[in-house]
Amino acid sequence: MRNRVLPGRFKSRIGNDAMNPLSGVRILEVASHVFVPIAGGILSEWGAEVLKIEHPETGDPYRGLVTAGFHKSIDGVDPSFQYANRGKQSISIDIKHPDGLDIIYRLASQCDVFLTNFRPDARRRLKIECEDIRAVNPSIIYVRGSGYGARGPDMQRAGYDAAAYWARCGFGEVFRKKGSDWPQTPRPAFGDVVGGMTIAGAIAAAMYRRAATGEPSTVDVSLLGVGMWQLQPDIINAKLGEAGAHGVDNDRRATWNPLTGTYRTRDHRFIFLVMLEGDRYWPNFCDVIGRPELKNDPRFIDMPARRANSAACVDIIDAVFASRDYAEWCEILKDLKGTWAPYQTPAEVHSDAQVVANGYLADVEMANGTSLTLVTSPVQFDEEPRRPIRAPEQGEHTESALLDLGLSWDEILALKERCAIG
Repeated sequence: MRNRVLPGRFKSRIGNDAMNPLSGVRILEVASHVFVPIAGGILSEWGAEVLKIEHPETGDPYRGLVTAGFHKSIDGVDPSFQYANRGKQSISIDIKHPDGLDIIYRLASQCDVFLTNFRPDARRRLKIECEDIRAVNPSIIYVRGSGYGARGPDMQRAGYDAAAYWARCGFGEVFRKKGSDWPQTPRPAFGDVVGGMTIAGAIAAAMYRRAATGEPSTVDVSLLGVGMWQLQPDIINAKLGEAGAHGVDNDRRATWNPLTGTYRTRDHRFIFLVMLEGDRYWPNFCDVIGRPELKNDPRFIDMPARRANSAACVDIIDAVFASRDYAEWCEILKDLKGTWAPYQTPAEVHSDAQVVANGYLADVEMANGTSLTLVTSPVQFDEEPRRPIRAPEQGEHTESALLDLGLSWDEILALKERCAIG
């Protein structure tokens, strides 16, 4: 067995190594689709070297969703594959081939983390269970992402986020409009991206534990667990009898605080007010919206009064917001001391001055020379926005990775001829 390479040998492909907290960390990813692979994308943006293993012929099945019509290709680029696999190296290996599996073991012997979302029966069949990988690298951190967790009757079940996260956890019912015959359809990868960030944080914690104690962790993260964590206020209160079977339509006019809620503008856009300390912000709000006389109106003089007369208060504020267009209100409300936000479209986020100032979007050059705007990692270190790079072409780094292992070109050619690699 090769000795595991000490942190610091491998160079990040993203920016200055000194600015990347995971520079020197090497991750072997045997995973597909979004949940788990997007964790590798985040880690690559934090400086880790992520080696993505793909089948020589089929690659990650997520690539094939363009052909199937589920994803749109823009200028020959699949944006969905790009955001989940940014910054990685793609190595084409047939794990089922004995020579391919041997390469997996050799790569694992030089990595800090083994990352997978293969189910238990597949891991055992392919001989990439934790004990198999630890046999060649006792100190490796072994990370498993799953739909429903590492134990229980559903541990073998596939769990896309629409099933294990949105449907199973309760999101679909919570967001189902009262009286609707059907639950709302989730947005693409809605739970996957949250789960990926959770995995990335877990890996960082496991890296710290290993550095402090020398002990490697076996990490488990499931979509079911992440979804329950996010929906925990509803789940906890449900047992206390404080939540219904599904979402309800609250009467806007019966609110306890008219300064917290959604209001519609003249051009049918929306503004969201979140001023929990109503008495603190009411005078300034009345001045900003051009209704100073409301400040001393006995019906609205304080929180109890506004609650008792909430219907009249909401009606007045509704009429005020309906008198101007969305753009006007966005400008006027800049003088508001309380919290508010415009309901933006995803397209408008691209030109949001706050997004631009913080580097939350970055234009990334693709392999074909075109450019694609990606959302950067939401975590910044030392006030430095992350600068992602494109996802790899299928098998783009196979030869270079094997050369790094010490294989000769003749050996690489022989592996190709035996169909062990692509």
